[in-house]
Amino acid sequence: MVFSNIKGANVLSELNKSHLIQQFQMHQTVDYHQEAIKRVSHLNQSNLRKASVLIGFVERKHGINVLFTRRAKHLKHHPGQVSFPGGKFEPTDLDLSHTALRETFEEVGIEQDKIEIFGQMPELVTISRFTVTPYLAFISSDYQTQIDTNEVDEVFEVPASVVLDKEKLHSQQFRVNNFSHRVFGLSYNSHFIWGMTAQIIQAMQNHIMHQY
Repeated sequence: MVFSNIKGANVLSELNKSHLIQQFQMHQTVDYHQEAIKRVSHLNQSNLRKASVLIGFVERKHGINVLFTRRAKHLKHHPGQVSFPGGKFEPTDLDLSHTALRETFEEVGIEQDKIEIFGQMPELVTISRFTVTPYLAFISSDYQTQIDTNEVDEVFEVPASVVLDKEKLHSQQFRVNNFSHRVFGLSYNSHFIWGMTAQIIQAMQNHIMHQY
């Protein structure tokens, strides 16, 4: 186990764009935590609304970062929470990948020609009655932001060596309405990432770093 942790840490410290894409595309898709799936198993699939998010990786001199937003504090749903940019599918969207690109531009102003999608994760059913499809992409390091303050308070980056490190993602189990539920959480500086975003991170870690 100690050897495995050391090997995983070495992989994270040496992660680059081509290696990350290879790690994702060569491995079989990993589903979300079983407790998260069971919690929403009672929902009628036909009544769920579709949405998508963008997991944006950025190449920096020191390594790869992951882009996050902090939702505006005045929002009715999930105020102040850390999330990936994204939102609801609109009839004018070509598909859910277009939804993720459109929402990223609307929320933080990153142009679509700065974004290169390389992968897709399974859809995640949420307790708020959405099916959310995450798309993985690389964002050009010279991207510019123009934040929509009606939706977002802040855009920030977290090193991928933190986001993909299983040792840094913590979880706690509790019961709600006779369902066993597990909440994941990841701390970085003054930010705490939890909820749906942390569920996605947990599955992404298992997909990319499954052998470590």
